[in-house]
Amino acid sequence: MEEITDAIDRAAPEHFTQALPKGAQAQMRALVKAAKGDKKAVADRLGVDPNTVRRYLKGERKHPRAALREALARELSRVWQPGIRRQARKKAASTSGITVEVWAYFGYTAPVGTTDEARLRHLTVHLPPAYAERLFAAQDRGESDQEMRKIMAEGFQEIYFKDGGRATGLEVEFTGIKAIDVQY
Repeated sequence: MEEITDAIDRAAPEHFTQALPKGAQAQMRALVKAAKGDKKAVADRLGVDPNTVRRYLKGERKHPRAALREALARELSRVWQPGIRRQARKKAASTSGITVEVWAYFGYTAPVGTTDEARLRHLTVHLPPAYAERLFAAQDRGESDQEMRKIMAEGFQEIYFKDGGRATGLEVEFTGIKAIDVQY
């Protein structure tokens, strides 16, 4: 499950300057355009037959079933307005940082001992631009969610748990995420 990647992708639409296309034909056309005309790649991403993509492009089909409707919306929001998305990510990685709200289990290791049991915490932490840059770079490289968890846990460790050097030797890790939301 790509929880962190999905959370980063869900944050992008708040920066869009145009609404997503409403009709299935317009949505399909936008996805094919983003894929540089590769209908088979679009079909693979949506989990449908390439002929289904062709039928929606021609207007032969107009009302997708619920699963395809959700897949269209999800995939379109990932590729819509790439320039706007790039600008927002660049700003977050250079000046503003990101805010992460998470319900997660955190495990701790400290010089005085280790906790056997991770605790569920609800935290909202603003991570500085350096962590935003590392998270975006990891996502662009296609890193696993586990690698992105390590980066985020390091950010929480430094900003929230150590609070600028307060708890030296403390190491924090995500042991499980119940819910996560990212804003940039």
